[in-house]
Amino acid sequence: QVQLVESGGGLVQAGDSLRLSCVVSGGTFSNYVMGWFRQASGKEREFVATIRRSVGNTYYADSVKGRFTISRDNAKNTVYLQMNSLKPEDTAVYYCAARRSDYSIYSAPSEYNYWGQGAQVTVSS
Repeated sequence: QVQLVESGGGLVQAGDSLRLSCVVSGGTFSNYVMGWFRQASGKEREFVATIRRSVGNTYYADSVKGRFTISRDNAKNTVYLQMNSLKPEDTAVYYCAARRSDYSIYSAPSEYNYWGQGAQVTVSS
């Protein structure tokens, strides 16, 4: 059974940085497309970033482009989300997700097969 476990969330001030990690177990990590999503209170889950199986193929939501960086370490079965210049509007529960097949860029939650439990990120003004 594939399991995803996020860590690294917390409370920070606007302008600070934070790095989220997501460790994947129970499957072949290097075969998965990995994504990060977030869900603010009262809102739908939204796409943040994705990284394809080939390291270097990344794609970002416009709202985080230039501030967030997604990366992966296949040796550690881990995907990261480095978040810089955080804003109060980045406050949300952040989820990592994995998709088994890799044919395109995937930005919809329904396109992912496995999900983590989420990590709270709160940015104060």
